[in-house]
Amino acid sequence: MTTFALAALVLIMMPGPDQALITRNALVGGRSGGLLTMVGGVLGLTVHAAAAAVGLSALLLASATAFTVLKIAGTAYLLWLAVQLLRSAARSRRSPETADELLAAAPRRWAHLRQGFLSNALNPKVALFFVTFLPQFLSGGAGSARAEALLFSAVFALLYLAWFGLYILAVDRLGRWLRRPAVKARIEQVTGVLLAGVAIRLATAANH
Repeated sequence: MTTFALAALVLIMMPGPDQALITRNALVGGRSGGLLTMVGGVLGLTVHAAAAAVGLSALLLASATAFTVLKIAGTAYLLWLAVQLLRSAARSRRSPETADELLAAAPRRWAHLRQGFLSNALNPKVALFFVTFLPQFLSGGAGSARAEALLFSAVFALLYLAWFGLYILAVDRLGRWLRRPAVKARIEQVTGVLLAGVAIRLATAANH
C-alpha cells in the first residue's frame, strides 16, 4: 500500500491538464472554482477507477469502436475547452479586468464541476492508465482482486483531493498577483495550448 501511495502521489503531482485547468478556474472562480474543478476531476477519475476495478475498462479498451467513440468525444471536448481558454486570453489582453471584476464575472459554479468531470471522464487514456497502473500493485488473489483494486482507487482519489486541495490554497494565497491581467492571460494561454496538445495526442493515439 505504501509503495502504491508514493507512486500515485508522484503521478498526481506531475504537471498536466488537471493542474492547468484547476489553476485557471481557481483564478477565475476563486477558491470555490478551484475546489469544484478538483471535485469534478476526481469524480471523472473515479468513473474510470471503478470501471477498471470491475473490469469494464478492459472491455472498453478491447472494443475498437467503443474506444474510438470515447476518444472522439474526449478530443472534441478538450479542443472546445482549449478554444474557449485561448479566446478568453485574447479578451484579457484587449480589455484587462481587475481581480475583483474577474471574480464577479466568474461563470456559474456548476460549470467548474462539469469541466473537471468531463475532462477526465471523456478521456480514454485515463481508463488505460488505471487498467495498466492498478494491476501492478494487486496481490494476485482472485477472490480479493476487485476489493483490493477498489481500495487502491479510493486511496488514489484521496491523494488527488489532498494534493490539489493544498495546491488550490496556495493559488488562492497568490490570487491577487496571479489575477493580474497579463498573468491571467498567460495562464489561460498556456492552459489552452496544453489542453489542445492533449487533445491532439488523444486524437492521434492508436486504439487499444
